[in-house]
Amino acid sequence: MKVKRERWSSNFSEWYDWVLSEAEIYDYGRYPVKGVGIWRPYGFKIREKLLELVRRELNQTGHEEVLFPLLIPEELIKKETEHIKGFENEVLWVTKGGESETDTRMALRPTSEVAISYMESLWLKSYKQLPKKYYQIVSIFRYETKATRPLIRLREVTTFKEAHTIHLTYDDAERQVMEAVEIYRKIFDMLGIPYIISRRPDWDKFPGAEYTIAFETLMPDLKTLQIGTVHHLGQKFTKALDVKIQAEDGSLVYPHQTSYGLSDRVISALISIHGDDHGPILHPLIAPIKVVIIPIPSVNNQKETLNIIEHCKRVKDELGKNDVDATIDEDTELTPGEKFYKWELKGVPLRVEIGPRELNSNTVYIKRRDTLEGKSIQFEELVVEVTRTLTEIGLYLKERGEKFLKEHIFKAENLEEAKKALNEGKGIVEVHWCNDNKCGLKLEEITGGQVKGVPFEKREVNGSCVVCGKTATNILRIAKTY
Repeated sequence: MKVKRERWSSNFSEWYDWVLSEAEIYDYGRYPVKGVGIWRPYGFKIREKLLELVRRELNQTGHEEVLFPLLIPEELIKKETEHIKGFENEVLWVTKGGESETDTRMALRPTSEVAISYMESLWLKSYKQLPKKYYQIVSIFRYETKATRPLIRLREVTTFKEAHTIHLTYDDAERQVMEAVEIYRKIFDMLGIPYIISRRPDWDKFPGAEYTIAFETLMPDLKTLQIGTVHHLGQKFTKALDVKIQAEDGSLVYPHQTSYGLSDRVISALISIHGDDHGPILHPLIAPIKVVIIPIPSVNNQKETLNIIEHCKRVKDELGKNDVDATIDEDTELTPGEKFYKWELKGVPLRVEIGPRELNSNTVYIKRRDTLEGKSIQFEELVVEVTRTLTEIGLYLKERGEKFLKEHIFKAENLEEAKKALNEGKGIVEVHWCNDNKCGLKLEEITGGQVKGVPFEKREVNGSCVVCGKTATNILRIAKTY
């Protein structure tokens, strides 16, 4: 693919496809099934780093990892009618084994509330066993009929982290919702992904949920991307599947549940938001290679070039002893400039350059991928400087992302302002709202945007609903989305 440098913000869609392909992260659109992609080795390592972080945060908060079957029988999935109604046009069904019809139709897992609830009815009998917090990281399948996009809108989501919890009371489940929100805050903050948190409108909550909380970020093309959701399920699924728990007084009660999920979209956001015209800038926490070492060969002095390679190896060994993932690019067919281009495109956070000058002065030259600033340091300072710089890069990416998001939240005083702001691509638009769903749906119809919900944190409201003119009781967010 021919590369155009100035397109991260001006032609993000093309930039995004270019990065996934040329950086060898994800191969999309060439496998002969629509809406699926393949993680290439480099991309798989990014995915692996992210999942290590997610698993650590869940395990530390008492979640237990499980692995459920991919297939869900029709009679089970249809027990919760509101749930299946929400997915009915997206469920993929298995109906044949070879040339024979299957005994029952089986769904390829769209999500796992009914499957997990069914097994909880067999595993859990007493209030003494609660709360329970399970999670799994699996593929889910949705027969998307809209235009698909790699890692954003897929028919097979290969990295779906779904947590499912069960509690004796509504209030304890409510507490779990708050814990889940804090877990996601921590994960996204560590990765430097900026976000807004909104309570979804009733017409756009998860099928079967009491309510849904959504985390969304803003991509470089100023469309919002949902990167995490938390659902209070109440007793919808436990009643549907007759899951009962013995309470402390001996009575049998229907427990309350929550579920919350992350997907491939987190990696899409990481690649996209932390980017520039050269490619992605991988956050040091998820970069498979934190430091790339580039030898600068000596001109007409083979012995000096060999000594430069040895100096590079000393640097790599020193970093490795201090748990810094580093690699040396010893490709003799590429020029140093071509290597710079290659590793910038792969998003490696830090580059070390070593040539005759560094060899003779026992120094290294380090260059940041984010700001493209460089400096020479003594070899003895290597580990301290590299560690400090990687930390600074993580902080810089977080600050840059938050600044971008803040600059693209627009407050509109009326419908015309809201519509104009969306059409001009200003990002997320906030308006005053009376809390009537009819006005929310009307807002979508008039502006052509999608309502994202109301702010999770309480906000002071002083104004009139932009649709009906009545006294506003809340803020409503609307945006263009994928």
